[in-house]
Amino acid sequence: QVQLVESGGGLVQPGGSLRLSCAASGSIFSIYTMGWYRRAPGKERELVATISSNGVTNYADSMKGRFTISRDNVQNTVYLQMNDLKPEDTAVYYCNADIQLYGGTLYRRTDAWGQGTQVTVSS
Repeated sequence: QVQLVESGGGLVQPGGSLRLSCAASGSIFSIYTMGWYRRAPGKERELVATISSNGVTNYADSMKGRFTISRDNVQNTVYLQMNDLKPEDTAVYYCNADIQLYGGTLYRRTDAWGQGTQVTVSS
């Protein structure tokens, strides 16, 4: 009923940049908060950044000044601009969203996080 598809990952050198995208589709009435998460090998999934429906943003401390989250409410898409990438940023990046569906059902990814998009930072 709802799909979240990430794209834009790849291999970059330290100090490089990437722009990730996540498009939501399905029986969507409205989208509240959208966010980015990541999971490095051997580590738990962690929050990267969130953005509310009215544009209020929050970042993990290690991301402030390097990453920027934004959204396009017409396209139901959230972006993550990643600058000054470091090897420790290497991870699979996922998006999530709090979505009001037609009929009143609320959606949020729980166990089914999908494939994500791989970001690898290496020289």
